[in-house]
Amino acid sequence: MGYRVVIVGATGNVGREMLNILAERQFPVDELAVLASRRSLGTDVSFGDKTLKTKDLDTFDFTGWDMALFAVGSEATKKYAPVAAKQGCVVIDNSSLYRYDADIPLIVPEVNPEAIHGYKNKNIIANPNCSTAQMVVALKPLHDRATIKRVVVSTYQSVSGAGKEGADELWDQTKSIYNPVTDVPPNKFQKQIAFNVIPQIDVFMDSGDTKEEWKMMVETKKIVDPKIKVTATCVRVPVFVGHSESINIEFEDHLDENEARDILREAPGIMVIDKREDGGYVSPIECVGDFATFISRIRQDSTIDNGLNLWCVSDNLRKGAALNAVQIAELLGRECLKKG
Repeated sequence: MGYRVVIVGATGNVGREMLNILAERQFPVDELAVLASRRSLGTDVSFGDKTLKTKDLDTFDFTGWDMALFAVGSEATKKYAPVAAKQGCVVIDNSSLYRYDADIPLIVPEVNPEAIHGYKNKNIIANPNCSTAQMVVALKPLHDRATIKRVVVSTYQSVSGAGKEGADELWDQTKSIYNPVTDVPPNKFQKQIAFNVIPQIDVFMDSGDTKEEWKMMVETKKIVDPKIKVTATCVRVPVFVGHSESINIEFEDHLDENEARDILREAPGIMVIDKREDGGYVSPIECVGDFATFISRIRQDSTIDNGLNLWCVSDNLRKGAALNAVQIAELLGRECLKKG
C-alpha cells in the first residue's frame, strides 16, 4: 500500500525535480496531486511516464492526503502549510519559514533521522537550506569520530539557487556580452552575475553576515550539534547548477586525513573522489543530476591543531532541495506512517 502525496509548487524548478526524484526512486505513490498558484493553473507536469495537470492550491482540500511536499516561497507556505497540517496532511517544507522553530524538526536523513518523530508537534517538517544540507552530510561522520569545534566555510553557489529568474539572468547577461547591442542590467542579483562573482546571498544583517551565512550557522547547530561554531562566507558564482564549498574544520581530537577519507567513503550519501593529480576532484558541472554529495581535496591543515580541509560539491536542486525532501518523505513513511 502506497501514499497519497501532494506536491505544492509543482511547476517550479524544485517542484519539478521533486516529481522526477519520486519517480526515479520509485516512491510508493498511490495517488499524486500537483498544485500551483492560479497563474500556473492547468500547466502540465511530468511524473515518470505520466502527464499531470496542476490543480488550484487555493481551493485544494488536504483531508485524507498523507504528505505534502512544499516547494513554494515562505509567504505561500505561511498561508497554506498550516491548513494542510490541520487537515491531517504532514507537510515537508522546503522554504526557510519553519527551520528555526524549536517545535519543528529540521532534518537531513543521513545526519539526524531520529528527529523525524518530532513531526507530531505541528505536523510539519522543515527541509534545510541548500548550502547547509550538503555540508552537514560531510560533517556528521567526522563529528562522530573526532568532535568538531569550529567550521569555516566559503560557498560558491550556483544561480539556480535563486530560482528560474537567476538562471535566466545569467543566460541573458552571458549572451549580451557577446552581443553588445543588448544590455541586460542586474535584476535578480545585486551586480552582474555573468563572468563575475557576488559575495552576497540574501540580505545583510546587523552583524555584517548575510542571511544565507546566518542560516548555515544556525541550521548546522540545530541539525548536528549546538556546540559547533560556524562562520560562513556565501558567494554567488556564474554556474547554472551545483553548489561548491571549501570547508575548514577544527576538531577536538586529532583526525588523520587518511582516516577521514575512509570514514567519508563509508558514510551514507557521500562519494569521495580525491586523487592528488590534475582533475582528480569533482567540479559542480560533474555533480548535476546525481544524488550524492561529492567530497574531494581532503588534507591536513597544519596551521591549527587538529585541522582538516575539504572540498564539497552537490547538485543544489537535488540534495539541496528536492532529494532531501523526498528522503524525508521516505523516512517519514518508513518510521512513522508505515503504509508501504
